[in-house]
Amino acid sequence: MTDATWNTLVTLWDQQQSAYIASREARFEALMDTLALQFKGEFSLLELGCGPGSLTKRLLERFPAAHVTAMDVDPVMLAIARETLTGYGDRVRILSADLATPAWQEKIIGPRPDAIVSSTALHWLMPDRQHILHGEVLKLLADNGIFLNADHQRFNPADGNKKTISERHDARTQQQAWDKGVVDWDSWFTLAKEIPEIADLIPAREAVFAGRPVPPSTTLAFQLASLSQAGFSETGTLWQLMDDYLIAGWK
Repeated sequence: MTDATWNTLVTLWDQQQSAYIASREARFEALMDTLALQFKGEFSLLELGCGPGSLTKRLLERFPAAHVTAMDVDPVMLAIARETLTGYGDRVRILSADLATPAWQEKIIGPRPDAIVSSTALHWLMPDRQHILHGEVLKLLADNGIFLNADHQRFNPADGNKKTISERHDARTQQQAWDKGVVDWDSWFTLAKEIPEIADLIPAREAVFAGRPVPPSTTLAFQLASLSQAGFSETGTLWQLMDDYLIAGWK
């Protein structure tokens, strides 16, 4: 498969994800602005649940002196990330690791990362596993390091008005994208499977996700309490749109 085809897959992925995540680029910018204000010069980054490398590439472009380790469990996503990020050389490491188990920590070698980041990934973990992961992240971070998690945190039914408005906003954002011809999640994978290199990885992908439970949504309050209980010295939100947040925790 040509480089153009791999890059087209990522472009279609970004369009599809932007249908589900309104102002996705603004959320990326908020995350990267935070890192720019926190660190000067060279620093190391670990990205959890990197997918096809959308955020990874933006981090490498924004911070030329930074080194990024990016991990995911999905063999399809990892293949795309490795192909499209190869031009960044030893500034990026792409690792296969399952965040649903503590063993992912064993993949990290060398100095502890200054920042650990994630975007639209950790909601795939069960809430109890997310809480344990927060403790693992804290332990792994370098002193004075920061954890940034960009993801939806849904409102409780008791927050009826906020929940309704957010759901309507999601529906409107998606409909506007579909009207423009943006492919949805299932359609993206259908297109990807037409590529032999991707099709060969589908059985492995299905094996990875077979039998995994569908996690319930979590709230902002859950996330902040979990980070505090894990031992982060300071927590809070740095960006919000409806029920979409950039959450920070400082070691």
